[in-house]
Amino acid sequence: MSAAGARKGTRGRRGRRGERAMVPDAEFTSYYGRPVLKAPRWKAPDIAGYFFLGGLAGAGSVLAAGAQLTGRPATARALKVSSLLAISGSAAALVHDLGRPARFHHMLRVLKPTSPMSLGSWLLMAYGPAAGGAAVLDVARLFPRLGAAATAGAAVLGPAVASYTAVLAADTAVPAWHEAYRELPFVFAGSATAAASGMALLTAPPAETGPARSTAVAGAVLETAASRLMRRRLGMVAEVYEGGRAGGLTRAAEILTVAGAAGAALLAGRSRTAAALSGAALLTASACTRFGVFYAGVRSAEDPKYTVVPQRERLNARAEGDSVS
Repeated sequence: MSAAGARKGTRGRRGRRGERAMVPDAEFTSYYGRPVLKAPRWKAPDIAGYFFLGGLAGAGSVLAAGAQLTGRPATARALKVSSLLAISGSAAALVHDLGRPARFHHMLRVLKPTSPMSLGSWLLMAYGPAAGGAAVLDVARLFPRLGAAATAGAAVLGPAVASYTAVLAADTAVPAWHEAYRELPFVFAGSATAAASGMALLTAPPAETGPARSTAVAGAVLETAASRLMRRRLGMVAEVYEGGRAGGLTRAAEILTVAGAAGAALLAGRSRTAAALSGAALLTASACTRFGVFYAGVRSAEDPKYTVVPQRERLNARAEGDSVS
């Protein structure tokens, strides 16, 4: 059903103001039973993994720089190494989804500021060497000034690496992603911060994890608040985040995020075991968030109503605004 058809059908059912509709609501189908949008053919381990690992890497670089500046060398080193491993895994997942490594190279032929994919490709090319240099030079204990510069460079690029995939997803026509363009970057940023904090709790000495415990709570609060605000604003499109596989992953993410943040705030400073369990919970929660967002997008693209109804509501609101003016 097209936008014009949806608007016309809506007017026909609504009739005059105050009258009860005599025609049942339309069933949203399309020619030959095909969906209005072509659902993403991406594989969940590739794209959701790409989202998760990129977020972990970017936020980890920021926390690593903070740990280095505040005299926490073990935490800084652990986060630098985890960021290098995470961004390597993220790039591998992206290249695997593309099918051929040459396709990633082809995206670097042009820098297109209006394309999140183009900017993201160049961002990864700048961030990867910085994160790699920071980790390798720290572990090898070579060229400390160069290592500090690489650490700072990775930290500067880290926030963009952690959240640009949300902009990339929202730039598509997939309803669950496109309609969430306002809150999705904050969901990803909070989730990435919680994940990187969890990695610090899991790998660093408890005596050095004070800041990580604080950022774990901050990331958990940001992710939870942004996610709930997003679902409240999305209206009927929020159904895809609350039901099915995506709903189960979203609920698991919320439970694990709260449990991990509570453990980080109350127990991680006194117990190595509690710190490790809290860190694992936060990491798992962040992965659940990314996979939940992925499956919600696929489901919203498969059902025509999530495309047609929001479109029709915008047209009705615009028509009512024109009539008032």
